[in-house]
Amino acid sequence: MQFSVRISDYQKNTMVNMCDAELLGKDVVDGELKIHISESYYGKQLVDKDEAISFLKSSSMMNLVGKDTISLAIGLGLGSESGIKIISDIPFLIIFNT
Repeated sequence: MQFSVRISDYQKNTMVNMCDAELLGKDVVDGELKIHISESYYGKQLVDKDEAISFLKSSSMMNLVGKDTISLAIGLGLGSESGIKIISDIPFLIIFNT
């Protein structure tokens, strides 16, 4: 299991954009809504589960996509299942821990 990650600083907070690696480059379409899961946003750095956990624990803002990524965050007690949005069978979750 691999995750694609991009870390950035946003208003003095650490922000992580992370997705299941196999979702990179995919388009998610639901009616007129179209989301491209791009390398430029979700990163080119591929990490394993342990590294992904470390990034999630050290971030105050998270933009997460994919079943494995979101399952990992929920398992760590980050975010809530009620915050998950499903678009064309792909889960999305944004978490703010400021």
